[in-house]
Amino acid sequence: MNRKTSRKVLAVGLMVMLAVWPIALMAQPLQRYRVAACAWMMLKRQKLGEFKLAKEIGADGVEMDMGPLGQRVLFDNKLREEQFQQLFRHTADSIGVEVPSMAMSGFFAQNFLKRDNYRDLINDCLQSMEVMGSKVAFLPLGGSGHEWKEKGTAHTELVRRLHEVGEMARLAGKVIAIRTQLDAKGDKKLLKEINSDGIKIYYNLQDAVDNGRDPAKELKKLGPKRIAQIHASLTDSVTLDQDPRIDMYRVKETLDKMQWSGWLVVERSRNAKDVKNVKGNFGRNVAYLKKIFQANK
Repeated sequence: MNRKTSRKVLAVGLMVMLAVWPIALMAQPLQRYRVAACAWMMLKRQKLGEFKLAKEIGADGVEMDMGPLGQRVLFDNKLREEQFQQLFRHTADSIGVEVPSMAMSGFFAQNFLKRDNYRDLINDCLQSMEVMGSKVAFLPLGGSGHEWKEKGTAHTELVRRLHEVGEMARLAGKVIAIRTQLDAKGDKKLLKEINSDGIKIYYNLQDAVDNGRDPAKELKKLGPKRIAQIHASLTDSVTLDQDPRIDMYRVKETLDKMQWSGWLVVERSRNAKDVKNVKGNFGRNVAYLKKIFQANK
């Protein structure tokens, strides 16, 4: 084939691609809800196997973790090293598993208010999110006690810190999603005090159900703009499809009416009689959520 003929073939090929490409994109189903699972709860905290496991259980993505914190100055985070940055990103991309969020699960046990280097810890997370293409950072406030929930010094300091790191996230084009264990009214009030578009709520169905609140009503009260992501699981007992404590169809109906879209992330809802069966528990929960939330593509 001579050069002139090659150019003609290339030109025709490009024209065909340009003609077909928009149609192909339109033909792809647009999922309003995506389903992921928490890496640390699947015992895959910052391990390459988290992506393969996520694929095997049918998840669209995995919520990666920043690594243990404990008494360390920073998270035990591999993603600060270039070799691991390339390895983790390449593995996720090649398997086709997204990383919608990075979790700072260390703050389940560590007090965010007592960490003088909280800005460094948040910055570490934001940089790791950039590596993995994540938009949401999960910040649980479980390790910060309950004193901050009442007006006083602790509350004022928490609001100040969250506004500060929220602005860090906003400037980076990210969102820090906090788990407060408050009801919808309390969350709305707290967000108003924080006053940063970089802070939203990571809604946890477990918190509502365990405290006798109606998740559907709570979600409606919060409204779509305040909810970054949803941990769509309950306290360990049975898998979601066997749990009478929640009506997932009603949750979906509520979210549909709210016009919310985003990631539903499985954290728990393990069968207490078979709690170590990671593939079985998480696979069943992911399949159930997809059956409900991705039925109409």
